[in-house]
Amino acid sequence: MTAFPPVPRVEGVAAPLLRANVDTDAIIPSREIKGVGKSGLADGLFAGWRYTAPGTRDPVAGFVLNDPHYTHAPIMLAGENFGCGSSREHAVWALHEYGVRAVIAPSFAPIFRGNCIRNGIVPVVLNEAAVQRVAQVDGPVVVDLLAQQVEAGGSRFAFDIDAEAKAMLAEGLDGIDLTKRYGTAIDTFHAADRAARPWIYLRQDP
Repeated sequence: MTAFPPVPRVEGVAAPLLRANVDTDAIIPSREIKGVGKSGLADGLFAGWRYTAPGTRDPVAGFVLNDPHYTHAPIMLAGENFGCGSSREHAVWALHEYGVRAVIAPSFAPIFRGNCIRNGIVPVVLNEAAVQRVAQVDGPVVVDLLAQQVEAGGSRFAFDIDAEAKAMLAEGLDGIDLTKRYGTAIDTFHAADRAARPWIYLRQDP
C-alpha cells in the first residue's frame, strides 16, 4: 500500500496561474481550514480569488479555475516562488484534493516543494520563458517524471529533480515508507550498537 497514488506521468490541461509569490494563505486561506485532515479542502482552494466574497461560493468571472476548460486541471502553471509564506501542508492537500498532480514554476518555496513531494504532487522547475511557452499551448501537456521532461505542443523541456524525490513520487512513498526500505540496515546497526554500548538501551526482559 502506498502513501498516495504514484505519479510517474501526468497528462492533461495546464491551468495558467502565472503570478509570482503566491503564498500558502492564497492557496488555502486559514478561514477555509476547519480540520486537521486532508479532505474537505478543495472547495476552499484559492477561495480569496475564486469567489466574490469570504464565505461565499459565488465564482469570480475570469479566474482561471472558474473557466470550465481548466476545472480540476491536473497541471498548474505558476510564477516564481510559488508556495511561499507559512508552512501549512493544507495548501498541498487542497491542490491534491482538487486534482492537481504537477505544478510547473520557475521556483518554489522550499518547504512547499517538500510538502508536494511527500503528498503526490510533482514540483517541476522550468525557467520563466519555458513556462510561458507551455502556457501558450492549446492542448494537453505531459509531465513525464521518469524521463524528467515536460512535453507541450511538440516541444520538450527537461527538468531536474533529485533521485530521492523522484523515487518518492514515482512510487507513491512518503518519508516513513522511504525509511522502511533501509529496515535491514537499521536492524543490523542497532544489533551491533546494542552489543557495543548496551548501557544506553533499556533492558529487555528475557
